[in-house]
Amino acid sequence: MAPATLLGTTVDPASAGLVDRFGRRAIDLRVSLTERCNLRCTYCMPAAGLPFAPDDALMTAAEIERLVRIGASRFGVRKVRFTGGEPMLRHDLVDVIARCAALPDPPELSLTTNAIGLAHRAQALYDAGLRRVNVSLDTVDPDVFTTVTRRPFLDKVIAGLSAAHDAGLDIKVNAVLLRGINDDAAPELLRWCLDRGYELRFIEQMPLDPDHAWDRTEMVTAAETRALLASSFVLTPDEAPRDGAPAERYRVQDARSGASLGTVGIIASITESFCADCTRTRLTADGNVRSCLFSDAETDVLGPMRAGVSDDGLAELWRRAMWAKPRDHGDDSDELVHPTRGMSAIGG
Repeated sequence: MAPATLLGTTVDPASAGLVDRFGRRAIDLRVSLTERCNLRCTYCMPAAGLPFAPDDALMTAAEIERLVRIGASRFGVRKVRFTGGEPMLRHDLVDVIARCAALPDPPELSLTTNAIGLAHRAQALYDAGLRRVNVSLDTVDPDVFTTVTRRPFLDKVIAGLSAAHDAGLDIKVNAVLLRGINDDAAPELLRWCLDRGYELRFIEQMPLDPDHAWDRTEMVTAAETRALLASSFVLTPDEAPRDGAPAERYRVQDARSGASLGTVGIIASITESFCADCTRTRLTADGNVRSCLFSDAETDVLGPMRAGVSDDGLAELWRRAMWAKPRDHGDDSDELVHPTRGMSAIGG
């Protein structure tokens, strides 16, 4: 691997952490804990579900801890978000959090969840070391929720959010707008979140459905989202540095009173790509490194780990996987790649 230029300095990828050919350094780790989910969101999973990897093919709590330790101590990973599938379906979730929180100089730990079951575990997760949850919630209308998720569980999600707040967890809400289904209620959802102190982030629908039914022309764009919100709010770009975060943040004022209400984020993965500033690396639940959410390239680290490969060997596999990271989610071309594996298998 030849040297690359990082922030104007020539670096050796063998010793510079998780750096790629374009000078980006990965310090934000997403770890999928399971492929399973208890919802069947129309943009993520078929109504009948998907074939899931067996439990013995997934990383154990000890294996996750080891890889997080390597990421934090050798590569400078400072943020770890646990994803799925639905990570609340892991019976050992609290143990996973506790192990990673007990590492020397632990990274910041967060969790992406649909919040079903969170009402009963929020306090235990906080006590174990979790500090933030990102809750997927596209609507607060029970009928629309059932249409989108194919499950009548909105009350469970709201209960989970309330319990997370009471436990002291920071809360962000992630929403996907679907044309003709929930897009007209975007201002209502934002006001609902602002009233409760939750930071809402609207996410452009991405081509991560296993049915490959995604249609760019049907996607509600970031520009359209801003226009929808303008009927009720004034959005002003936040002056705080983005620092590689996927969301462009805006300060929100009430359009009538001018009152300052909080902030909202918009993640424009498709129309306003932020690939050039990407700081993420990913581990699938079955122990593969993915350098990009949209790329099909994976590097197995679980198999070598179980075969006895040392930390040095695992670190080298991980470095090489990240060195090959594509320039953008067009895989170094102008065509958007639609991954073979769906979001539930990759991890959000």
